[in-house]
Amino acid sequence: MIPMTLAEVASIVNGELSDSSLADRMVTGNVEFDSRKVGPGDLFLALEGSRVDGHEFAEDVAASGAVATIATKDVPTAAVYVGDAIAALTKLASVVARRSEAVIIGVTGSNGKTSTKDLMAALCESHGPTVSTRENFNNELGHPYTVCQVQPETRYLVLEVSARGLGHITHLTDIAPPDIGVVLNVGISHLDGFGSIETTAKAKGELPESLGSDGTAVLNADDERVAAMRARTSATVLTYGYRQPAAVSATALESRDGRYAFTLTTPSGQAHVALQLWGEHHVSNALAAAGVAHTLGIPVSQTADVLSSAGRRSQRRMDVFTNADNVTVIDDSYNANPASMAGALRSLAAIPTSGRRIAALGLMADLEELSHSEHSSVGTLAAQLGIDEVIAVGEGTEPIVAAIRDVATSTHGTHTGDQTTAIELIRDRVRPGDTVLVKGSRYRTWDIADHLRGAQEDQIQ
Repeated sequence: MIPMTLAEVASIVNGELSDSSLADRMVTGNVEFDSRKVGPGDLFLALEGSRVDGHEFAEDVAASGAVATIATKDVPTAAVYVGDAIAALTKLASVVARRSEAVIIGVTGSNGKTSTKDLMAALCESHGPTVSTRENFNNELGHPYTVCQVQPETRYLVLEVSARGLGHITHLTDIAPPDIGVVLNVGISHLDGFGSIETTAKAKGELPESLGSDGTAVLNADDERVAAMRARTSATVLTYGYRQPAAVSATALESRDGRYAFTLTTPSGQAHVALQLWGEHHVSNALAAAGVAHTLGIPVSQTADVLSSAGRRSQRRMDVFTNADNVTVIDDSYNANPASMAGALRSLAAIPTSGRRIAALGLMADLEELSHSEHSSVGTLAAQLGIDEVIAVGEGTEPIVAAIRDVATSTHGTHTGDQTTAIELIRDRVRPGDTVLVKGSRYRTWDIADHLRGAQEDQIQ
């Protein structure tokens, strides 16, 4: 965090020091809400959870070197008392963002945010000290937490900006106003919060709307709803894409067994990129990252080198490995919506394999009235792609199997009620040389992925 005294912290968060003699103590480290991560100079944020109360660890973090605890109830150590811990963190993050000289980059979209954020972070790190969102810490807690990781020397702050409804992105950009805003796509996701794809587009458009006239909006020309956001910002607009004309583009696209190479063109020149990441969707993600790099003045040759060497940083996202049973596993189980499910299936169809291609697919959550039709579309696509076997896991995935049977191809579809049954089926049917995709919303296929990981043998690079 930007160093400040406890008196400053208390003033910013409208809090009260447990002892006035603490006023001149300096916070020189980070703000942490996980007591296990607290070190000397840190500020501990005590959160009351359903199972664990952070206040119980105040003495432990003090022993680890914490300067004080931000608390909502009495603790026996140095503290800044507040009425609302998350509100206090938000106020602190807002001041940190405004005191920092870092360029703030925000990225949003219905899918691909985390992978693109990781590519942007890699590019920024090649140019200077960078702080970026860890995993998917992109909500009301994770966003200000990430901002508070900024140090005086931080040159770039890369933030994944998430939303489940209107106004969410506006709230997050108020905390840390971005200099560059990137919108990847608008798709069918979180319909429990958005209600419609039109509302989703309106919500995602809050990011370019937040930019000032001196900012840059990096917009996907291949998504018409994103391209239309040009009218919603006073910032300079830089487009990217490889299907529609764009300022940052990919030509001479070539699949290398599921990983793609292309010629990157930006307003500052051209260079060859050969991605290490699996799936055609990463071409678009890489172009978005290249648009940010161009805006920051990073040479196109350096951009191409970083994109070509970048590996997967976040868990359960297109993690391709071979396990001890000589089964190739594509663990893309972190989350799922219709667009990301289709991309994962296409990746499964493209990856080289000596055996069969098998997909274990869990529910795509929060699709509301579109759930039946979208799961049915997944089954149709799997059959059209020639996937050998699909195991649909859990309630709500029955339309996947029904659609496969309607298409009447060689694809075999089976529905299982839970992950335990699916694992038993996999034990029985999967053989050495097979390739298995695991995909679903959040935890719905994690047990299957962990079973297949087992004694992981090697990572495919």
